[in-house]
Amino acid sequence: MERYYSFPAYCKEKYGRKLYRAALDAHMTCPNRDGKSGTRGCIFCDEGGSGDFAISYEGQQLTKADLIYNHQDAPEGDYIAYFQSYTNTYAPVERLRFLFESAMEDPMFAGISIATRPDCLGPEVIALLDDLHAKYPDKILWVELGLQTMHERTAAFIRRGYPLSVFDEAVKNLHAIGAEVIAHVIIGLPNEDENMILETIDHLNEVGIDGVKLQLLHYLRGTDLGRLYLASPDSFHVLSIEEYVSIIADCIARLDPSIVVNRLTGDGAADLLLAPLWSKDKRNVLNQINHKLKEENITQGCRRKKA
Repeated sequence: MERYYSFPAYCKEKYGRKLYRAALDAHMTCPNRDGKSGTRGCIFCDEGGSGDFAISYEGQQLTKADLIYNHQDAPEGDYIAYFQSYTNTYAPVERLRFLFESAMEDPMFAGISIATRPDCLGPEVIALLDDLHAKYPDKILWVELGLQTMHERTAAFIRRGYPLSVFDEAVKNLHAIGAEVIAHVIIGLPNEDENMILETIDHLNEVGIDGVKLQLLHYLRGTDLGRLYLASPDSFHVLSIEEYVSIIADCIARLDPSIVVNRLTGDGAADLLLAPLWSKDKRNVLNQINHKLKEENITQGCRRKKA
């Protein structure tokens, strides 16, 4: 039995087949880098803007050779154009329209997934996404929001740059136009214990998120967090694999069963990774999570907090 509502299970149930994200870099920036909200980005973010493995994209039609991802050779139409790098609604609306419509019209893509910040979803962008949803009703339209945590004190430390209320409003506005929303949550942020992490999960349940990506905090060379860690490693509690596996199991047990689990860990650039080094073996991490779920008979939502 599958113990959580996985991304492949969701795709098979809703679209009748497996789908693959093709990470794209549309060469945007971020208000947390260009001076609008800040200049140094989030404390954990590297110079690639979380898009180290992304394909350069300027609206050109792509081929299967361009899109083979992790050696998965999928049929035409089974890729999702994942606008991954930096903030992908932080550009003039006409440029966004050109990029998103180009991807929607590309026969290689089943639709688009847009990684962005909730403070970069103003009325013009929401109107554009509404137009796209109406113009391409059979295509996927997902929006991925980097929440990371519901706790304002942690958010200030990581320089997220917006309050929780902005995230909540963005989710409401996106749902109103029929877009599905995926929230990113980081596990292991400084000064957050498991109870705080589970409070973030509870908040996602409350706002009715559609999907979640659970990401281990990576301490990366070249980031401000990495520099702080190198200067004083004893000041940070880096999760052990046992701690991480246990927290992920508890998150799944707490998560509403209707929420799609898009990710249980993440990939950091191996040449930049300072800690935790055990995260390089992603397959082992996933195997240990699945073993933990089976061993403790955990299924998604089995210990959901009562409203």
